[in-house]
Amino acid sequence: MMDTADSPAKTSSPVTAPAKWYVDPAFWPIERQRVFADHWQFLTHESALAKPCDWRADILAGYPVVIVRGDDGTLRAFHNVCRHRAGPLTREESGTCDGYLTCQYHGWRYTLDGRLRAARDFGAASDFDPREYGLYPIKLQVWRGLVFAGIGENLPDFQAQMAPLDARLKDTDWSNLKVGLRRTHLLDCNWKTYVENYLEGYHVPAMHPSLDAEIISEQYKVTVEGHAVLHDAPPKSGAVYDGLWGWVWPNIGINVYNRGLMIERMSPVGHKQTQLDYLYLTPDGEPVPDATIAMSDQVTAEDKWIAEKVQQNLDAGVYDTGRLSPKHETAVAAFQNWVAPLID
Repeated sequence: MMDTADSPAKTSSPVTAPAKWYVDPAFWPIERQRVFADHWQFLTHESALAKPCDWRADILAGYPVVIVRGDDGTLRAFHNVCRHRAGPLTREESGTCDGYLTCQYHGWRYTLDGRLRAARDFGAASDFDPREYGLYPIKLQVWRGLVFAGIGENLPDFQAQMAPLDARLKDTDWSNLKVGLRRTHLLDCNWKTYVENYLEGYHVPAMHPSLDAEIISEQYKVTVEGHAVLHDAPPKSGAVYDGLWGWVWPNIGINVYNRGLMIERMSPVGHKQTQLDYLYLTPDGEPVPDATIAMSDQVTAEDKWIAEKVQQNLDAGVYDTGRLSPKHETAVAAFQNWVAPLID
């Protein structure tokens, strides 16, 4: 008889989510509301709106939004939708306004706290009260300089959601970090396909030789705490990475480098594409080191290749479900457990 006294205890191997999650377009409108509108979304960094009247436009899971710093220094966000006939309030990605947000369609003007200031040349109307046509507001939370937006009404406790990262970072000071660079990558895959790739280090030795050479892979550890995931992998001497990656439900990655951070928003573009919005934060906004860019580009290209190949195989209709590693893929299992009650 085999001696198993010193053998590690076995745990269950969860069955993966079905392939239809990643290929059926019917899930997208459900996810847009229940996953993204009803949970906190990363929007930008405070340093991107340094002065009063600075604004920035963005799209969060199909919702056009605009964030602006008021004359009083307060950050506010609104749906980037005029209350007249749904025109946009901005043309570019960012800028500085004249103290008003002005619809680019018919010229309606709004104060920076969202009130309708002037319905240009509208004409007299007995049943029109401008006070009832302010911009639709969006809730904001700021954590260590990172600005998060909440579109829905019943949002989870933000501080509780970020608590695991706060505990891991302890007294780490990010106060001198500012936007150093923005980059965008488009992937032909469902957003969940990419997120699940991010949530495990099981693939690192096979897919990321440059990253694997920087860390002690045998000590790679993934921890799920609340709705956050922490990746710890001790870096070797001279490594670009600092050995810590964080992820916060439903789609935000925090990649810690030896010189700053890269915040990674995994933005769905419908059900068939994913946009990776990278925001590099460096001390006082200094240029991002070439070594950091080179490593980031290499890892992204490798992740893009495998995520798109996995998506092609999911679309092919042969694979339905598989099994998750109880050693390496606990965060993938947790993610699928969080998604399931929202879309099934």
